[in-house]
Amino acid sequence: MRNIFINLSVKNQILFILINHDYYYIKLIIMLKEPFIVKFIKTFFCRRFLFARLSRIWPIGSVLNKLYFEGDEIYYLPKESTIELDVGIESPGSVVLPSDMLERLIDDAGDHFLMNYCICRTSNKCKDYPRELGCLFLGGATRTIDRRFGRPVSKEEAKEHLRKCREAGLVHLIGRNKLDSSWLSARPGERLLTICNCCPCCCLWMMLPNLRNDLSEKVQKMPGVEVLVNGDCSGCGECVASCFVKAIDILDGRARIGDGCRGCGRCADTCPEGAIEVALDGRYDPAGLESRIRDIVDIR
Repeated sequence: MRNIFINLSVKNQILFILINHDYYYIKLIIMLKEPFIVKFIKTFFCRRFLFARLSRIWPIGSVLNKLYFEGDEIYYLPKESTIELDVGIESPGSVVLPSDMLERLIDDAGDHFLMNYCICRTSNKCKDYPRELGCLFLGGATRTIDRRFGRPVSKEEAKEHLRKCREAGLVHLIGRNKLDSSWLSARPGERLLTICNCCPCCCLWMMLPNLRNDLSEKVQKMPGVEVLVNGDCSGCGECVASCFVKAIDILDGRARIGDGCRGCGRCADTCPEGAIEVALDGRYDPAGLESRIRDIVDIR
């Protein structure tokens, strides 16, 4: 029917719509309910690893960087349940946790926008983690986001949402993400702070090992977070399966954490021997990271 419609003159197109108004009414309702960009992402989400590999081709990678990665600085925050608070710090009782930093940013932000669903888990038809726990966005650019994607929320609602995400086993990712400002048409991009809540099976950034190095490095481990393997490791490989960026391998019967680790702490959660620890060293400075985030994104 679409091909027939395209080949008609404007006058006949109008007549065609009037005659087939039921069909076009239904199509219009579908379009209003689900924007084209969402349908596009759902269709091609499974191809994200291919697109990531294409970034290694020089002209393609340069274009992708300009369009979707320029100015990005993104950090994975460790699961707090895995942090060894008595390792590498002088006074564990006064440690500022990543969630404390997030709450301060929420308190200072002028606008808060909560997605109705996670686009990654929805596109991947996730069965293990809640699809309805989507991203939280902060900053003035949220005012330009299509309300079909979500809704403005209060500071209290934003904090409660992140609490639910942590309880569901999701990991926070925070920073300036040009890809989000692009597909959401949120402007200006420097006034949009992304707080994603990622699962290990559907996260967009599972493609990090496939991306060109300079693009992959835009998604970083939180400074001062170290993932360590102790002597209890049996080399069972459970951690290898849990690592969404393929940063762990088994060498000589023992898990080895590679340079690609983003410090999320999922491996520590899944290790049956308790042989993996998420430790904080002297470089751990949530206040410094918070200041850096405020430098790259204006959330007021």
